[in-house]
Amino acid sequence: MKTRIKKGINGVFLFLAIMSFSSCKDQSHEAPQKPNIILFLVDDMGWQDTSLPFYHERTPFNDTYHTPNMERLAAQGMKFTQAYSHSVCSPTRVSLMSGMNAARHRVTNWTLRRNASNDRDHETLELPKWNMNGMQPTDSIENSVHVTPLAKILKDNGYFTIHSGKAHFGAIGTPGENPLNLGFDINIAGHAAGAPGSYQGLKNFSSGRQDRSSVWDVPGLEKYHGKDINLTEALTREAILALDSVAQINKPFFLYMSHYAVHGPIEEDTRFIQKYMDKGMDKTEAKYASMLESMDKSLGDLMDYVNNHGLADNTIILFTSDNGGLSAIARGGEPHTHNKPLSSGKGSAHEGGIREPMIVSWPGVVPDGSTTEEYLIIEDFFPTILEMAEVQEYNTIQKIDGLSFTSILKGEKTHSDERALIWHFPNSWGPTGPGIGASSTIRKGDWKLIYYHADQSFELFNIPNDIGESTNLADKEIEIKNELAKELGDYLRSVDAQMPIEKSTGNHVHWPDEVL
Repeated sequence: MKTRIKKGINGVFLFLAIMSFSSCKDQSHEAPQKPNIILFLVDDMGWQDTSLPFYHERTPFNDTYHTPNMERLAAQGMKFTQAYSHSVCSPTRVSLMSGMNAARHRVTNWTLRRNASNDRDHETLELPKWNMNGMQPTDSIENSVHVTPLAKILKDNGYFTIHSGKAHFGAIGTPGENPLNLGFDINIAGHAAGAPGSYQGLKNFSSGRQDRSSVWDVPGLEKYHGKDINLTEALTREAILALDSVAQINKPFFLYMSHYAVHGPIEEDTRFIQKYMDKGMDKTEAKYASMLESMDKSLGDLMDYVNNHGLADNTIILFTSDNGGLSAIARGGEPHTHNKPLSSGKGSAHEGGIREPMIVSWPGVVPDGSTTEEYLIIEDFFPTILEMAEVQEYNTIQKIDGLSFTSILKGEKTHSDERALIWHFPNSWGPTGPGIGASSTIRKGDWKLIYYHADQSFELFNIPNDIGESTNLADKEIEIKNELAKELGDYLRSVDAQMPIEKSTGNHVHWPDEVL
């Protein structure tokens, strides 16, 4: 007999009640043979927003923020200095759960309302009709990509799957908005929106504005309404409650701890803000720093949980962010977050928009305190997690672009620098700044080429020598530019990538190798 788990937090309580009634087993965890997996995803966290340096030297930002549990996780695992995502949230999340590159799945901008594009109007380009309804478990939804989700494969292979926090997989009114339809046994507070109305329980996690839709209000956390608690803390507590339920059935668990933090609205966590105010920080910066430390406490609470329940030796923890930090330039100069020495921030093809903090702890496999400079991209998590979960065979509707990085974790020789990473963003996100705009990008080895759709121009950077992308070598290194443009064009054509149309001619923007 199968029991249907109700949506949201109520599902946790229902599951606990059923298992308490039907089992008199010891409540402690018995470590299953397969490893438990915690995927800890932060929203809008910049590469420098931590006391743990991801550069070859410490920077002032590493001395500004306080994230001791990130340091703790890195001390027992591997730090990745060149981990990449996409430049905005929904493309990253769909790539993560599908293993597909954004050029292939076509969810290239952030989603919200059904059949409604969030692109800003562009002066010279007519932007394509991308998959604005997001990722779906069915082929019956228009303007969407039909996938076999990561969580469903894990569930089908014996894992108890928990979603806690931000979902942002599918538009309102589609199956993909509800993580329960994507293979999760429990959904805590995940829905179509990509940001909370508020982080404050005293505000019911709502903006409270009468002139705005309740679409941003965080669902399923009514037990915390009116209470002095931060959203990040509430999500962590509920995730731990869900983990307690797994002890009843002795299954390995997959916890997708997907925080709304540190996405706007920028609101302080009152437990941590004073120390930053005492440093003389700008009020907005101090609020943001408190949000980072709140997120870090969540990481520490989960690490403590697995330690205290005897699960540490059999639990893998993966930590990363969905895109770069929202730069001060993008906010019109208002202080918020900083990505230097990287250029630009969220929404940009420059490193500040796509380069992420990443740590992996895998007991008995990954050397403690290790670091790698090998690069990877977010869709690589899909095959990697399935390999970690010892899922030997699986079938997917979609073609997988990601490559497992377990060889990197195991310290084996790889040839990852011979692999090309691809980004495709035929969209208009909104803010201005370096690297922001409709573009296609390739990184291979030390070189990175960006092709801008509006004026069909190029930027070419040698990333190890110019991490701040300050010197465009496109007119100097002609041979390298041409080789990368050809490889980029070949890939985009192979996946039938969408390109904008020039308003002046009515023609599609040329492939990058057609304008050399």
